[in-house]
Amino acid sequence: MEANVPSARSRALAVLRVRSRASAVGLLPAALAVVLVAARATGRLAGDPWPTVTLVVCVVAVLVLLVGGAFAAVVLRASPAVTPTVPLSESAAPDLYRLVRDLADRMDVPPPSAIALTPDCDSWLEDRSHAAHRRGAARVLGGAPGPLGPESAPGAAPVLVIGSPFLWWMRVAELRAVLAPVVAGTGPSAHPDIADARGFVRGLDAAVDVGGRRGLGWIAAPARLLLRLCRTDAAEMERGVAAAASERAQGVDYGLRIVAQEQVGLAYAGWDRLLTRVALPAWRMGRWPAHLDAGVVSALTELSRRDRLAEGFTSRLGERPACDLLEQPGLIDEATSLLAARLFHGGPAEAGPDWSPVDWAAYPEEVVDRKWRTEAARLHAALDALAVPAGRPAGPSTPACPAAPAAPVSPASPAARPGSQGPSGAAGAAGPATLAAADSPSPTADAFAGPTLERVLGYLTGGGGEGAAGEALAGRITGELAREERAAGPAAAAGKARGADTLPLFPLQPPRSGRDLLADHVTAMVCCAAVDSAGATPGLDWLDGPVLLVGGDRRSDLAPRVLCLVEDGNPEPLRDWLSALGVRTEKPVRLV
Repeated sequence: MEANVPSARSRALAVLRVRSRASAVGLLPAALAVVLVAARATGRLAGDPWPTVTLVVCVVAVLVLLVGGAFAAVVLRASPAVTPTVPLSESAAPDLYRLVRDLADRMDVPPPSAIALTPDCDSWLEDRSHAAHRRGAARVLGGAPGPLGPESAPGAAPVLVIGSPFLWWMRVAELRAVLAPVVAGTGPSAHPDIADARGFVRGLDAAVDVGGRRGLGWIAAPARLLLRLCRTDAAEMERGVAAAASERAQGVDYGLRIVAQEQVGLAYAGWDRLLTRVALPAWRMGRWPAHLDAGVVSALTELSRRDRLAEGFTSRLGERPACDLLEQPGLIDEATSLLAARLFHGGPAEAGPDWSPVDWAAYPEEVVDRKWRTEAARLHAALDALAVPAGRPAGPSTPACPAAPAAPVSPASPAARPGSQGPSGAAGAAGPATLAAADSPSPTADAFAGPTLERVLGYLTGGGGEGAAGEALAGRITGELAREERAAGPAAAAGKARGADTLPLFPLQPPRSGRDLLADHVTAMVCCAAVDSAGATPGLDWLDGPVLLVGGDRRSDLAPRVLCLVEDGNPEPLRDWLSALGVRTEKPVRLV
């Protein structure tokens, strides 16, 4: 037995003592009532005031028993938190189940009862022995078993949850090394005291959630009190379990585990960039990339090419990938990609007319080009609201704005988890000056022509210097995005009313100011003009998302020139860039 198991068991007993003391407090009035009734029956407490005292104690005991029984029933029957996952039946991954069972046999621990996948770079054991876990999983995944078959019936052993990016990026030997300490955790988890203590803590946590409902607020207070009393012991119990599992797994692929842990960090960096830079623009347009896990291999290969710290990792790609352990990798990738869209963006549980999958080959045409033209149309709608003419004269000359070098590509920091907080609205925050400028009338109200890039350049150049023209335009764009979001609000609210879950659990939307939105829309307009008049094409960069391709090469020098126009009202760097590419700013662009 590992040295840390007795420590974890002692902490589990401390948690159970909290439960025992709470039960004793609830039973104390009843015990006192029994003593008083027995004493009255034997004549030991005759005369006043004992009849009244006995009656009061009995009434209090009955009330305490009723309240305590209701609270205990809630703790026992409340649905514990369920992690949304894609269930993976043994018929869908027989080789993976065989690998996990072999690990369990080598470490002499019970094998997990089932395997599930999560669209994240992490792996853990999750106890789903409570019947409510299966009901909650079915509700989160759309009310029916997924295409991979129903989840295995819950047993004594917990479910092994594996991060789906690991299966595509890691080799079989690396995945085995990473899963060894996780699977080893089934040993301490099978101890009855530890399992009982974990069930008690999960029940209290679920009771706190139930206490948030109308009419049940009284349940949350005692649940929070008991959680505070056992918090330290529960945390130390989990540390002891983790240490015991790590100690048991020491003899299984220990040398390879060091290399595999490096792949975990690299996989997280590429996965984070793929979600925030590539998947998020598609999700915002009602499309979801159907093969995110396959895309992470391309993203990490590109990261290895650009970052010398990741050199050599692509040489492993000749070995057998862990996704070969699956019978239908494409089907599983599609299911986890749809779940990722739900967790990180809040998309529907099933594909539909307004929520359709997109393949990587069609991404530039169906997502990038459409995104640019949608934003260009929104930009010109804002100019229409400001009554901006097409050939507005340029304002006072502004000092030259040197083009800033493009920012180097670096992996995303683990601190920037996809669950980082930010405003839920796509519009972001707009300052009072921006909103005030949006409501102020434009000094000119002449007739204007069609959607041309020259119209945008003329307005942002002749707005009075210091970027004042951009304030009004940014305010209009911010307001329009807010209106679009409010229009989608009732549908989202109806969806949450039908289901008990509140997705997305980990929103990726970063804070976006009005100036950021304006820069995005001007960039989209420039890209549309370059595609329509200079032979450029929309493209996909695996680490940076939508990009403009000229002659098959990515142009990464556009952003600083757009910022110079938006922030300082100086169009010269951008005009020079457009002239070098042969972009005709006076030619109308095609809008969505």
